[in-house]
Amino acid sequence: MAANEDWWTDLPLAAIEQLQVRHFWQTIHHLNELIGETEAIIAQLSASTEWSEPMTFLMQLPGVGLYTGMTILAAIGDIHRFPTPQQLVGYAGLGARVRSSGDTHRTGKISKRGRRELRTALIASAWVAVRWSEYWGLLFTRLARRIGKQKAITAIARKLLVVIWHVWTKQEADRDADPQAVARSLMTWASQHHLAHSQGLHRLDFVRQRLRLLGIHDKVSSFRANGRTHYLATAT
Repeated sequence: MAANEDWWTDLPLAAIEQLQVRHFWQTIHHLNELIGETEAIIAQLSASTEWSEPMTFLMQLPGVGLYTGMTILAAIGDIHRFPTPQQLVGYAGLGARVRSSGDTHRTGKISKRGRRELRTALIASAWVAVRWSEYWGLLFTRLARRIGKQKAITAIARKLLVVIWHVWTKQEADRDADPQAVARSLMTWASQHHLAHSQGLHRLDFVRQRLRLLGIHDKVSSFRANGRTHYLATAT
């Protein structure tokens, strides 16, 4: 972005246009500072007493990152408000509409009632999941052949929310999760805004703690992330 700014400020413009360009770039810098500050606070909140455990269960899922995970948690609130995953799906507006006429019942498009930001975060997570996870990618491919890509990704988002309900309420590891991928996701979480360091932890200790919470620490002795191998087996 610095190169673009230099290009604009070096243009032979009239005085009023130069003022507009300076104000334009000052606005961008100010907004970037605000965004950076907001993201840092969200990162700290994600590891707080209130959010750390549920975030761990969500971050094990492919496609769920720091910001989508916190959006999902904030939108849902207390997961125990939803006795069944179907109620949570309805709350997100991902349930299909039902049209009734006499003895005939037809399902249509999703209702889109409920929390829009929750629905948006799940759709975004679903697209990432089908790209990087073999399990979700194969499921999406089968669905897309039958009902098209847009309906298929909505179905993936709905299934992902059902999995979220199960792993969060039962506090367990996802049976279809790849332990290596989970460790990489946790390492990314630990690294964002130096989160692990700000809590007085080495990044690997941050990862170890959360793998233990998930009950899969014995399945990951090492993992690849950021072009290098990280070893966990020596931890006590």
